Amino acid sequence: MGLFHRFRKAISRVVIMGLDGTPYSLLQDLIKKGEMPNLTGIISQGYFGPMKVSLPEVSSVSWSSFMTGTNSGEHGIYGFMDVRPGTYELYFPNFRDLKVPTLFDELGGQNKKSIVINLPSTYPAREIPGILISGFVAIDLKKAVYPPSLLPRLEELDYRIDVDVSKARDDPDFLIKDLHSTLEARERIAHDLWKDYDWDLFMLVITGTDRLHHFLFDAYEDENHPYHQAFLEYYQKVDKVIAHFHHLTSNLKSPISHFLLLSDHGFTKIKSEVYLNRWLVENDYLRFKKEKPESLADIDKGSKAFALDPSRIYINLKNKYPQGEVTQGDYHRVRQELKESLLDLKLDGQPVLQDIFFKEDLYSGPYLDMGPDLILLPYAGFDLKGSVQKEAIFGRSKLQGMHTYDDAFFFSDRGARCESIFEVKGLIKQFV
Repeated sequence: MGLFHRFRKAISRVVIMGLDGTPYSLLQDLIKKGEMPNLTGIISQGYFGPMKVSLPEVSSVSWSSFMTGTNSGEHGIYGFMDVRPGTYELYFPNFRDLKVPTLFDELGGQNKKSIVINLPSTYPAREIPGILISGFVAIDLKKAVYPPSLLPRLEELDYRIDVDVSKARDDPDFLIKDLHSTLEARERIAHDLWKDYDWDLFMLVITGTDRLHHFLFDAYEDENHPYHQAFLEYYQKVDKVIAHFHHLTSNLKSPISHFLLLSDHGFTKIKSEVYLNRWLVENDYLRFKKEKPESLADIDKGSKAFALDPSRIYINLKNKYPQGEVTQGDYHRVRQELKESLLDLKLDGQPVLQDIFFKEDLYSGPYLDMGPDLILLPYAGFDLKGSVQKEAIFGRSKLQGMHTYDDAFFFSDRGARCESIFEVKGLIKQFV
């Protein structure tokens, strides 16, 4: 074929399939109900168990931790959005902002090649030893492909980076249709690349599971929900895709092969969204220049803290932010005061937060200073948000599901165990 040079024949191969946002508990339930017969047979041959992920429990942080084996203080990614140093301006950290080499780079140093399809936080695509098709957040397919010569093939297959979330938010029928067509195109290109090129590591991530959960997680629990069956049918299709690549793995001619499955976080049904910046305003930690602020750029003097999506609070330090008020001498006192006050937050008598961490509790490394000063861990069902435009602390949107930290899953057909997403990279390097 003319698109790429062919890779050498691999001796040992690893296949990884990611199901973005798929909880261990949900898979257990689907298996128990007989909805995923192929997965049932596959996991009976190895280790299948729960796994904890990073905090905040979002794809950008978890998948960055997966591919580097490091925490945010080392790899520098703390969320889908962050604040530019010395400002209140928000930006989207991307693949170029990752501070350490990835698993795929390190394998390349050993003359080993990877095919990576739809892995979040790998946009814009850059050169790796192998093939990369970026995942969410990727806004332009032309910049999401390495090598670029693969682009015509993707366009011919009508490959989609993601479902159209703006339409899906208001139209469940469109969501279901788009989920299926997106997965079908993803499977087609994955199958073609699998058979056309030699590789050492093959990775395919399905992100439609996360989108399904955000908008229709309530449909799973309620058997009378109009989209309950559609929810099951999507997982039945996912089950067939898993079976397809597991079958291909069993037919590999390499002496050794390994098949891994994992998710980057769990999911649960939302009881209430919690607007942290509104809480900070009502408790006089945050002030705005306008009655109806448009962004963090409207922060006014006298502000001690502000929040970012999700669950991150930053102390408004003097000499760090334009309207910084808190001195280094008051920093620890303000953090402790916020922690004690927020742990008392309740809705209808139910505590919202199960724990609050200081950044040094979770992170270490040269980029620790970039991190949030407090990281909040909610009880299941309380979705912590960073909007500056809400007029109440609690509320709801059209989202039905939220991420969880301790209900991701991991499977290895060789019986290897990983209880934390930070352990997976090291395990893979032992296998390849």
